[in-house]
Parts: sequence; C-alpha cells; structure tokens
Amino acid sequence: MKAALYCRVSTFEQTTENQRLELTRYCDARGWTVTEYLDAGVSGAKESRPALDRLLTDARRRRFDTLIVWKLDRLGRNLRHLILLLDELSALGVAFVSLNEGIDTTTPSGRLQMHLLGAVAEYERGVIAERVKLGMARAKAQGRRLGRKPLDISDARFEGVAHLSLREAAVELGVSRSVIHRWRLSRNAAEQRTTFAPIQAGISTSARDLR
Repeated sequence: MKAALYCRVSTFEQTTENQRLELTRYCDARGWTVTEYLDAGVSGAKESRPALDRLLTDARRRRFDTLIVWKLDRLGRNLRHLILLLDELSALGVAFVSLNEGIDTTTPSGRLQMHLLGAVAEYERGVIAERVKLGMARAKAQGRRLGRKPLDISDARFEGVAHLSLREAAVELGVSRSVIHRWRLSRNAAEQRTTFAPIQAGISTSARDLR
C-alpha cells in the first residue's frame, strides 16, 4: 500500500514535524510506503496550496492508494472544500485516514463515514447548481447579457498582426491564441474559395467546349 502523508501548519513559526512523525509511525506499523506532502505557513482556508496541489495531481495519476492526515482541519478548514476534496479522492479510488477523528476508509466503518460525507457533498453540489441556475434566471430577467462579451475587433486589426506568431498576436490584441487561430483558419478558407472559384469556372467552360 502506498500512502500520501499530508501535513500543514498555518505559520512558519510552527512545524509539521510532530504531525509527520506520528503519521510515519502509523504507516510503518501498517507496512505502508510513504510519500510526504508538507505545506508550511499556509492557511487551511486556502483551497490552492503548493503541496496539496501536487498531492491532487499525483492522486489523479494513481501514484498512491491512501491519503493520511493527522486531523481533518489540517486538510482544510473550509467545510465545503473539504467535503468536495474527500469526494474527489473517493471517486479516484483513494482511501482516506484521519488519525484524530478515527476515520479510516480501509475499514467498513470508515467507508460508511465516507458514504455519509459523499451524501453531504452531493447535496452541496446540488445547492451550488441551484444557486447558479437562479442567478442566471435573475440576470436574464434584468436584461443582462450572459456569457462572454462579444469581441469587437476588425479584420484590419487582425491583418495588422498576421505576420506575428500566435502568442505575439494574442498579446498584441489582448485575446486568447485560439481566437487568433480561428480567425486565421477562417481567412485561409476564404482565400482558398476565392482562388478555386475561377479555376472551377474555367473547368466548367472547358467541359462544355468538349461536348
């Protein structure tokens, strides 16, 4: 079994060492190999953290089987984020252990706890979706335009950056590279239609002469 240890402290005056030692002893007792992810001086309210982000990337690549923390609030202080994070790990097939709370999804009782957390996560997603739906309906009723603001860039401005690379042209016009790419594809298609039309007309005339 491969285990990921996640430790976090909120300030640089604190240390993750006590958490790390206790988690390491637990994994050694169970014969698990360990990879450490340590966030020092990072608030648990932040959803994006250097070590946590690497941990999630490795979880999606199936580089460990179990995530183990000293306490749930080390993983996160935001309840919504914590529940959704555990729900994602469960979907990836990653087990979860929290020593202080006695949560261990490698056991039947621990899996039951995770099912309950999953139900809460599903409820949370439903609430978020409903809020988004109501917000869009309210904006529409107020006559507000939904979606991205349409681009107001003339062909002349696009032509002015035609000699630049995609990245340079995108920076110059303040748009994404995909916008530049789509415009250039459209321009090339239009040029091909203009070029082939006289040729096709000539072919049709020659064909009539042969009859």
